[in-house]
Amino acid sequence: MAAADSVTAPLPTALAKSPSRWRGAAREVLLVLAGVLVYFGVRGVTVTDAGEALDHALDLVALEKATGLYVEPSLQALVLGSDWLVDVMNWVYIWGHWPVIAVVLLWLFVAHPAGYRRARNAMLISGGVGLVIFAAFPVAPPRLAGLGLIDTVTEHSSAYRVLQPPAFVNQYAAMPSLHVGWDLLMGLAVYTYARHVAVRIAGLVLPVLMVSAVLLTANHYVIDAAVGAALVLVSMAAARRIERRKSGHEPALAPTGVGIPRQRDGGPVTDASAPISEAR
Repeated sequence: MAAADSVTAPLPTALAKSPSRWRGAAREVLLVLAGVLVYFGVRGVTVTDAGEALDHALDLVALEKATGLYVEPSLQALVLGSDWLVDVMNWVYIWGHWPVIAVVLLWLFVAHPAGYRRARNAMLISGGVGLVIFAAFPVAPPRLAGLGLIDTVTEHSSAYRVLQPPAFVNQYAAMPSLHVGWDLLMGLAVYTYARHVAVRIAGLVLPVLMVSAVLLTANHYVIDAAVGAALVLVSMAAARRIERRKSGHEPALAPTGVGIPRQRDGGPVTDASAPISEAR
């Protein structure tokens, strides 16, 4: 009865009754903080050749032009004449990323632990892959590629440098866009677990707004956004596979016929301790 009460009680009460919950919460906070510090630390110390990053950027631009995806200049031209729209895109880019991630992860941890674990694992997987790509394939963002695009975030706002100090930012880590990928991850979590229709719709709108923001502020290319979204979707699939294996629904593969009693119809014996002769 006490265990049941601790599960159904509000968070502060439940944590007070169960020290293990406090330890679990502290462990998760440390894990997430460690992941964030590693992510920014590795990005910050990664040595990138500016010329190589520019060459890769021009290669991406050539690919986009060949496929009809090079829309960054025309999109930014639509907003430059409107100060309020520029401000909105800047605020989406700045405050619609890490603050949103923190709020959604906290909500998932409190109300939907399974969803939290899936989102956390997907973030860790995609972040690790992203760091490898940043180091192996540096790309100068549109604002630094000599394309005539304006860095609206830096020119119109000082908050960005507060949230992401220059010492911890690799300015040539444009590919993939984890701004888009991780906002997609948070948006899908909100859509999946939120009860109110308006909140679920907000979850769907979130990644769309971020795609618009990264393009209109000249921080990413269309291909960056697409690869970031694809990377997170693959990472979510990997996180689900990890869940299934841990829950026992998907046991690791074993050599056929080795140490696994089989019934006459070929299926495994339900009680592995039963003699093979009895199964037959």
